[in-house]
Parts: sequence; structure tokens; C-alpha cells
Amino acid sequence: MDPRSFVTPGPEGLKALSHPGRLRMLGLLRTEGPATATTLATRLGLNSGATSYHLRQLEKHGFIVEDTSRGNARDRWWRAAHQFTQTDAALATTEEEHDTVDAYLQAVGVVYTEQLQHSLEERRTLPHAWQDAGNLSDWSLRLTPARAKALVEALHDLVEGWPEDDADDPETAEFRVNINAFVRPGLLAAEGLEGNPHAEDGPDDGRTP
Repeated sequence: MDPRSFVTPGPEGLKALSHPGRLRMLGLLRTEGPATATTLATRLGLNSGATSYHLRQLEKHGFIVEDTSRGNARDRWWRAAHQFTQTDAALATTEEEHDTVDAYLQAVGVVYTEQLQHSLEERRTLPHAWQDAGNLSDWSLRLTPARAKALVEALHDLVEGWPEDDADDPETAEFRVNINAFVRPGLLAAEGLEGNPHAEDGPDDGRTP
């Protein structure tokens, strides 16, 4: 699999992904490599029947494929078909499809929040150097929509262009960087700037692992 490969699902694909459990499974397959339903069920604390069902849904919509180089008739192995998911709000043309995009983004928010919470729970068990490397910061900037989008794109370019260290170096570890950028909740309504929520829909480069 190309380490920079993307998939841009349509509304039906996003609907299949609008489930935190499926996002967790897909995330594990993307970051940890191929696995069986049994392995994923153990990692996620699910029963194997539910896990198999979710995997079939992910396969149906092209997010994962069977890894035929592994396993046997009894144990099917699965691998991610792409490394990242990106959304394009322009693909949503009906109110139901816009609701699907919103539901998907809500599920992503749930998974990101869980990951952050877990990282904070284990923070004190980490070596000091990793404790020092982690960061929680926030800024509030007064920007136009165009310049806000440019800022997000610049952050994407910075992270994607950052050179990775040698995987064989024993000091390296997988370091997660999540970008959350949004208008402060309630601000536009308070300032009387709300309008048609879909009037300016266009490509949205939100990417999820």
C-alpha cells in the first residue's frame, strides 16, 4: 500500500464509516498492519461476531481488502486499502447526505477524543523525553474563511513534509499529530453571521488515519 494513498468516499462510504468502532478498526489496520477479526476483537474489546460484521462493511465500501498472502480458510486476514481518508463536502447534494458527512465527522471527533484521553492517562508512564515532546496548545485568531483554510493547508503541508526518523532507531515511536481547526462554537450566531450552512460547500481536506 502506498504510504501516501488517499480515499475520498461518497455519501454511502461515509455512512459506513460513521461508526466509531469501524473507524478504530480501520485505524488499527492502517497503523499496525494486517490483522484477523479475532485479533481486532481482542484489541478493541469486542466480540468476534460484531467485529466480522464491521469488517465486512468496511470491505464492501472499499476501505479494506483481504490479505490473501496470509492466513487460511479458517482465519481471514485484512489490510487497509488506503492510508488516509479525506472528505469532500461537494459530494453531498441533499440534506440527508449533508447529515451523513456530519455524522462521519462526529465519529472522527469521538475517536480523536478517546485517543487524546488515553494518551493523557498513560502520560506519566512514559519516559521524560516523550512526556516533554507531547503538547496541548490552542490559539484563537481573527481570520477570514479563505485565510483560515490557508492556515490549515499550511499546517498539513508542514506535517506531511516533516521527515520521519529511521524506523530501526530504538528511540523512535509513532507520534500522533491531530489538527482540530474550527470557528469558535456559537460565535457566528452571536455576531449574526450565520447563513445557508451548505452555500459555500467545497472540497474539505480533512484527513483521518
